[in-house]
Amino acid sequence: MRHRMGQRRLQRATGHRNALLRNLAASLIKHEQIMTGAVKAKALRPYVEKLITLAKKGGLSNRRLADARLKDDAQLIKLFEILAERYKDRNGGYTRVIKAGFRASDAAPMAIIELVDRDVSAKGQDSGPVFSADDELEEA
Repeated sequence: MRHRMGQRRLQRATGHRNALLRNLAASLIKHEQIMTGAVKAKALRPYVEKLITLAKKGGLSNRRLADARLKDDAQLIKLFEILAERYKDRNGGYTRVIKAGFRASDAAPMAIIELVDRDVSAKGQDSGPVFSADDELEEA
């Protein structure tokens, strides 16, 4: 029976899955919008929402819990100073998953996961060339 087996395994070992979610969460916090596989986006959503809830509560213990999950000091500062302030009046639902068609190479379903009320200028910040999901949607 599958009782209490709530999270998606993503065909990865536990350590690899945790590292994947940690890196995706850091990217989402940094850029506020990322394009990834649909299943990964759905697995990332509760992970990030719990981090934002910890940031809203504030305090040293919650900061340490978030740091243990995120492992990125720059994104931790953004999470606790900018995002916690932005979502202080919102009771959950900080992220949105939008279907974005299928990847050309292997026909995997793709999705855009973004923060609600995001800062548009944060997309592609300090990461080299910017991939525009809007251009991809127009081509599809």
